[in-house]
Amino acid sequence: MTQILPRFSTGIPGLDTVFGGGFVEGASYIVQGHPGAGKTILANQIAFATAAAGKNVLYVTLLAETHDRLFQSLSTLSFFEKERLGSNIVYVSVFQTLSKEGLGAVVDLLRKETKRQSASLIVFDGLLNARDRAETDLDVKTFVAEVQSQAAFVGCTVLFLTSAGVQDESPEHTMVDGVLELHEELVGVRTVRRLRPRKSRGSAALGGYHQYEISGDGVSVFPRIEAAFHTPSATDNPDPRPLRSGIEGFDEITGGGLPQGSITLLIGPSGCGKTSFGLNFLSAASQEEPGLHFGFYESRDRLLIKAKALGLDLQGHIERGEVDILWQPLTENLLDKLAYRLFDAVSARGVKRLFIDSSADSSVQPFILVVWWNSLRH
Repeated sequence: MTQILPRFSTGIPGLDTVFGGGFVEGASYIVQGHPGAGKTILANQIAFATAAAGKNVLYVTLLAETHDRLFQSLSTLSFFEKERLGSNIVYVSVFQTLSKEGLGAVVDLLRKETKRQSASLIVFDGLLNARDRAETDLDVKTFVAEVQSQAAFVGCTVLFLTSAGVQDESPEHTMVDGVLELHEELVGVRTVRRLRPRKSRGSAALGGYHQYEISGDGVSVFPRIEAAFHTPSATDNPDPRPLRSGIEGFDEITGGGLPQGSITLLIGPSGCGKTSFGLNFLSAASQEEPGLHFGFYESRDRLLIKAKALGLDLQGHIERGEVDILWQPLTENLLDKLAYRLFDAVSARGVKRLFIDSSADSSVQPFILVVWWNSLRH
């Protein structure tokens, strides 16, 4: 029989999905990327999520940076909880031990601290420094193997952080169960962050690149839509009954209304009435058929003014919980992030009337009208 490996949740939105349900318990992973890619934030976010779940964490640094400087930076992030320091999250610096006594002494110190802290997670920040102290590739493999073996003995998951170039073929890659690459790239005039699960032993990870961002809440990952939903997320049960459009005369020429579960594309020049069509469509929403306006141009207040001018009580629909408006300003956006925001809103309210007011081409400005969206499960 196929064995299902126990999982270790990272606590980072979207990252568990990328790794097929989270990290494998007791496994070891390398998190690799250039300085500034977000390795330390990601690792500490996982550490605090693990501590919040009632488990102990040992955070080991091989860097010259003091822990006070690290805590000062982390204090600006919402997941940081100062009261956990020294209780179920213990930070240990082995920089001096490595400099004076070598890798063997570091392994001995880790063995003692892991046992003393009863750690479920070990974060080892500074693997590149350990590589620099090693005389041969075999020494690096031996060091990683010893850390892994003592962690596995107590059922502990290990994260190795390294600033080595993401293209480097490091010898320790062959030793660990997974490799996660973090990229920060300049695309045109904007910065884009992408991550890639380069290796995932014992887990069906979503390959390729996935966008992520760093905000005041830490790291958020947005698994690539076409990979995360490569199979249907819900059973298709088409309803043959048409859905009334809310536009006078339109239902008569379409055989009773729009097919439920269908997608209708409105195309036309500016001012021909595409948004007005959508507002009329939403005005037919009810408690049984909730509506959602997902737009990029008019804000909520502007849409309400436009609806009132058309004689539509959109404000009343909103107050009764029959319609909601989500506005995305046309600034720098991540497409997958927008998609997940839309999916979450549709799922949370059971939306059956969705109007996406957007432009795919500056010359014709097409807008998309989605009549019915099955409750998404993800």
